[in-house]
Amino acid sequence: MRDFKKLEIWRSAMDISLDVYRITGLLPDEEKFGLVSQMRRSAVSMPSNIAESMGRESDKEKERFIEYAISSSFELETQLILCKELQYANVETFEGILQILSELQKRIYKFKMALNNSKYH
Repeated sequence: MRDFKKLEIWRSAMDISLDVYRITGLLPDEEKFGLVSQMRRSAVSMPSNIAESMGRESDKEKERFIEYAISSSFELETQLILCKELQYANVETFEGILQILSELQKRIYKFKMALNNSKYH
């Protein structure tokens, strides 16, 4: 078992989660139980699933939780694009986090490929 807190992808996912909490605070009140709640769940799911993967014994289970993290990142990306299209904050706010999220998605995918190659066991 590895210390998930040392993983760069976990730290990046945590940073994005914090950003999402800040950004969703800017959304209209009517989104509190809709988009805000969904975005926060998606954001928190990324580092949570990365952490959970490191507590799993089998390679197959580790990969499954990394796949959940990737899926959550695409869910969050969709929600951020929706917020941008609805003009809930300035475009730069959403463009910045979308860029960071895109980079994280690539790194999570590379991590998953490394798991496949038994590099991190």
